[in-house]
Amino acid sequence: MSAHDQPLHLDAKSLHNQRVSIYEPEQADRIFPRIPLFKSHEEHRAYLKQRLVAACRAFALNNLDYGFAGHLTVRDPEHPHLYWTNPMCVHFSRVKVSNLLLADHAGNVVEGDYAINRAGYVLHAAVHEEHPDIVAMCHAHTEYGTAFASLGRALDPISQDACAFYEDHVVIREEAGQVAVETSAGNSIAPLFAGVRAAIHQNHGLLTVSRHSIEAAAFWFIALERCCKQQLMIEAGGHQPVHVPHDRAIYSREHVGSEYIGWLHFQPIWDQLIATQPDMFD
Repeated sequence: MSAHDQPLHLDAKSLHNQRVSIYEPEQADRIFPRIPLFKSHEEHRAYLKQRLVAACRAFALNNLDYGFAGHLTVRDPEHPHLYWTNPMCVHFSRVKVSNLLLADHAGNVVEGDYAINRAGYVLHAAVHEEHPDIVAMCHAHTEYGTAFASLGRALDPISQDACAFYEDHVVIREEAGQVAVETSAGNSIAPLFAGVRAAIHQNHGLLTVSRHSIEAAAFWFIALERCCKQQLMIEAGGHQPVHVPHDRAIYSREHVGSEYIGWLHFQPIWDQLIATQPDMFD
């Protein structure tokens, strides 16, 4: 794991003593988002729950909702076999700290009043259990991501933004088009997330994971949806886009596509949300 992909955890102090990205200011006294430190599991948990809510609200702002479909999860910092997720049949814009659920890998709610979405835990729990390093995961039934997923192909490197996913996402064809409500479905898909941060599930939609933070998983989902939209728009115009060459695509991915950059991209979204939606913390 590179410095770009360091997770948020209790011993993150070293991250404050070095620049992990070229985008960090060389002048140490500049106002700039910093990776947080936590004095306790409770403090870390409160932080994660607030950011999970913010991720749900960000999905609402980007119109990524579709009825009760859509699941965002983040692993509990003290009990890694448990994860926090949004409640069933609550719109992303209405998710708040007080209605989040804590669930185990079997889909049992151990804290919270709402029901859990079975299709959500079948996939997310399987991925979290298969990959202890994955701390967060996002999925939603989006307009452009779902359309692109029907093609059964990977995203092309047609822009700097798309290069963030270059050779860092996988096309999943297992269980394509079949609603994942059986445990076996999650178990067949989970191994395919090894070493990647995003997946295009054929005839289903987009999924992103993060080994760093819920903020990174959420931002890269929003970004992947946007990239799918752009590619579909270009192809609908009947034009063949020029692809970024391999070496430049790799270079761009390393500088604009890391886990840390995903976390950093989410910070303006966080600032906007806390300024406009204070009910998130109810």
